[in-house]
Amino acid sequence: MSGGASRVAAARVLDAVLHRGRSLKGELAAVLPTVPDPRDRALVEAICYAVLRQPARFESALAAWVARPLPARDGELRALLLAGLAQLDPLGLPPHAAVAATVEAARGLGRPHQAGMVNAILRRAQREGLPAGDPHAHWPRWLRDAIARDWPDDAAAVLDASAQAPPLWLRVNRRRLTRDAYAAQLREAGFEPRIDDSLPDAIELAHAVPVATLPGFADGAVSVQDAAAQRVADALAPPPGARVLDACAAPGGKTAHLLERDASLRLTALDVDAGRLAQVRMTLERLRIGKSARLVAADATDVAAWWDDVPFDAVLLDAPCSATGIVRRQPDVLLHRRASDLDALVALQARLLDALWSTLAPGGVLLYATCSILAAENAGQVNAFLARTPDAIAEPLDARYGRASGAGRQRPPGEHGHDGFYYARLRRR
Repeated sequence: MSGGASRVAAARVLDAVLHRGRSLKGELAAVLPTVPDPRDRALVEAICYAVLRQPARFESALAAWVARPLPARDGELRALLLAGLAQLDPLGLPPHAAVAATVEAARGLGRPHQAGMVNAILRRAQREGLPAGDPHAHWPRWLRDAIARDWPDDAAAVLDASAQAPPLWLRVNRRRLTRDAYAAQLREAGFEPRIDDSLPDAIELAHAVPVATLPGFADGAVSVQDAAAQRVADALAPPPGARVLDACAAPGGKTAHLLERDASLRLTALDVDAGRLAQVRMTLERLRIGKSARLVAADATDVAAWWDDVPFDAVLLDAPCSATGIVRRQPDVLLHRRASDLDALVALQARLLDALWSTLAPGGVLLYATCSILAAENAGQVNAFLARTPDAIAEPLDARYGRASGAGRQRPPGEHGHDGFYYARLRRR
């Protein structure tokens, strides 16, 4: 694939996401398999994420430098210009090659008459840098207000961290080899792994790489999972042989981590979406633990439809949420999320907590977790649950899980390289 063709692919993904309300993950899943070279696939992905993490910076430049706003029919051209600016800053690609390939892409999009404009704007960006503007202008006002309220001393840092590319966290499959042994394999392959001793299965790489380049990935030696998500297994800590429920299991990373830790667990992986549950099966099969869990497609709130009345010793509720703690990984969340979504999510989380609590054995533990940074979904949700549930008590988690927040712990995005995450450990009397 030529340099221009990879920019065409990126522009088309961005046009679909920015102008037609499509999902970034879905668009990349459709486009990337058509790009034969893994280096080109990585470039397309990097361009799309760079634009969507900081679109206000690039849109400010277009507003200042384009004489007349581009009409709606020029969505692909607008997306290409944003992609061109992102290649210069923050991606820092060699300017001559980035500009030339983006100009070529204008022709590839059937717009040879506008190639000169593309060239002029990118050359100006190269000379002058991007104009100053509000880097957070693309955040919905209601969400910025909520973050300012919930994070009064950290709001700007939370927004800034959400615009940065995250490190790549790996989870070593301890059934196959030790973390230190895998780190040695990474060094031999030319990587520079970093270790956090408080995360027994985790290795950090400073930058994302294609998983195909990771030693042993296809054979199940390692998975990609953020450090914050890896903390879940430690927080739940089911005893050996426990009967465990992962109530919203897809795509299966936390299910797999629990089973990698302890083959004796009797684990049920439940998810309302049968298609996504198939991803759990694929994940477990790659890790060679495909027969270690019972997979059930059902609505967790409809307990009578799926539960056999045998109580669980431990329940993991990684609840559907606003995903505001992982904007750096899913930047299109800011395009799709509405204030009304929050009310619906809070109500769903409450129904899940109440329903799943009824399946928990006395003395058992339910871990409530979200990748949200909003108090309504986290400390507020858990406090309300405790107030209406006399046989529930909160057990303290230590500072490894973030800052004290109500009955649980909250991690802001970017702190120690982690995603934004919330944890609350609840025991049934």
